[in-house]
Amino acid sequence: MGYSVNCPSSAVYQKKNQHPTMPSILTDLQTAKSSGQKKFVVLIDPDKVRLGNMDKVLDFAVQAKVDYFFIGGSLIVNNMLDQCLLSIKEHCHIPMILFPGNSLQLSWKADAILFLSLISGRNADLLIGNHVIAAPYLKLSPLEILPTGYMLIDGGAPTSVLYMSNTRPIPTHKEDIAVCTAMAGEMLGLRLLYMDAGSGAPTPIGEELIESVSGAISIPLIVGGGIRRPEKAAAVVRAGADVVVVGNAIEKDPDLLLEMAEAVHGSLKTV
Repeated sequence: MGYSVNCPSSAVYQKKNQHPTMPSILTDLQTAKSSGQKKFVVLIDPDKVRLGNMDKVLDFAVQAKVDYFFIGGSLIVNNMLDQCLLSIKEHCHIPMILFPGNSLQLSWKADAILFLSLISGRNADLLIGNHVIAAPYLKLSPLEILPTGYMLIDGGAPTSVLYMSNTRPIPTHKEDIAVCTAMAGEMLGLRLLYMDAGSGAPTPIGEELIESVSGAISIPLIVGGGIRRPEKAAAVVRAGADVVVVGNAIEKDPDLLLEMAEAVHGSLKTV
């Protein structure tokens, strides 16, 4: 969620649409929400991706008709971001959305960026400060900007994002705080809401909390963190999530990807 970058000045970098035939991702998400269509996202952390698993994950993602990739993590300790994006682009046409954890996680090789405002915390840099620094770079870039309210929910244990953001998560039983925070984010003009328990969280976000927040807002709701089983993914969708994000479970076991996708895309068929 840090965006300290240098802004290129060459006219070559004037903002253009890299994919003239690709519809707006934001429009796609809004249209899907209005029609009740659910989206499945695979989160890939360039720091954690195993090169031996990457091709397998991408093959399964194509078979499963994964809707998007989120690319990023709380830390970057190697130079794998661009290589990761290029590998995906060479393998498939699934849109790649940056999920930046720090200033090293910006690349024009992606299709869009979650422009995250951490509305659950009180860290001014993550509410607006880093965004001011990034704005000139992103204004020139070809990336589609997705203004997103980011809400950390207590997942039962400290996670990397909690430590790096220096904020406290919303307690999972405090539905009123979560609901009011989500409503405020929408009223401020944010176009998406992302509730996250953090990568590898022992406890995923509860269905009651998802249902309460979903019922209070009209913008697409993204939910992730600690979703390890297809049954939980289906339950999250039935509770009101419009987009389900799975990362850690697939990093450990790529074979789960097909089941997870079916759980999300087919979950409403059995309701």
